[in-house]
Amino acid sequence: MKAAVSLGDLVARGLVEAAEAPALLPVEQSFRIRLSGAMQGAIATRDDPVARQFIPSVQELDIKPDESGDPIGDEVHSPVKGLTHRYPDRVILHVTKTCEVYCRFCFRREAVGDEGHLSQDEIIAALDYVSVNPAIREVILTGGDPLVLSPRRIKDLVERIGAISTVDTLRIHTRVPVVAPERMTEALVSAFETRLTVILVLHANHAAEFTDAARAGLRAMQRAGIMLLSQSVLLRGVNDSLPALEELFREMLRCGVKPYYLHHCDLAKGVSHFRTTIADGMALMRGLRGKLAGPLIPTYVIDIAGGFGKVPITPDYVVAGATPGEWRITDWRGGVHDYRDPHCTTDAQSVQTILQKA
Repeated sequence: MKAAVSLGDLVARGLVEAAEAPALLPVEQSFRIRLSGAMQGAIATRDDPVARQFIPSVQELDIKPDESGDPIGDEVHSPVKGLTHRYPDRVILHVTKTCEVYCRFCFRREAVGDEGHLSQDEIIAALDYVSVNPAIREVILTGGDPLVLSPRRIKDLVERIGAISTVDTLRIHTRVPVVAPERMTEALVSAFETRLTVILVLHANHAAEFTDAARAGLRAMQRAGIMLLSQSVLLRGVNDSLPALEELFREMLRCGVKPYYLHHCDLAKGVSHFRTTIADGMALMRGLRGKLAGPLIPTYVIDIAGGFGKVPITPDYVVAGATPGEWRITDWRGGVHDYRDPHCTTDAQSVQTILQKA
């Protein structure tokens, strides 16, 4: 099945009602649409947890004052084009702005969606920066989605990174194995043959995203000696219940993927309808204890707005403020930041409601 890349495609395939389309035109104009064939096949109803991740909504036009086009501060830490150097020992290389799907909660929605990749000259300049900074031990490929590149381009990039003697680890953040498993060819897997330790971080948010083809592709990566971790986003109406998270993490481990991070939803523009409260996220994490063995439980984290980095949502870093929905978050350097939930109604009763969803 071909990818749906417009409102017209979504209407033609019964994923959007024709009467809804005019109201959604401004949404399409602000953030493009792309829904892969695999994910179209995974959608059971127009409002199920898979559909909600990819079908545009007029709620995206509701932009809150605290939402930003660069919610995690990539630009603040960009020494050369395409590179983010936030932590001393690792850098993010944004090799492309293209994805196989465009998630409606994307924290880089202001940056991704354009066709095109970093040029060879831009990649060389970025890796020159890495090579003269020996404290950098890991290069993280992201975008967009780095696995939209051809196996030939990926192989060339892996070889260039592997030639930097001070780099030990290559990490790839991607949705491709679940949303476009047809790309998981032998040529793609073999492109990662290198002296480096290779880690693939799979982005997936609901068990229904995993097809037989996805499972086969992930197992092929595992057989090639690639470490498989996951990154999920806690999303209201998608996976904000104990049964949904439990089945997601069990499905991941069945595919050889270790649940690694559960992200609190970022302050990207127009995504407040996806955001849960921090207290509800904490309640869900408490509820998973005892239900799941240790290897199945990820770390619940938040990326602090403004480029201050990622921290676990634990009492060491996140403390409730004076009123419900207000939080004080300490970054990895010791700085303290204020955060406010989108809907400040969480109290002991709503936390109990979350726990009773099991």
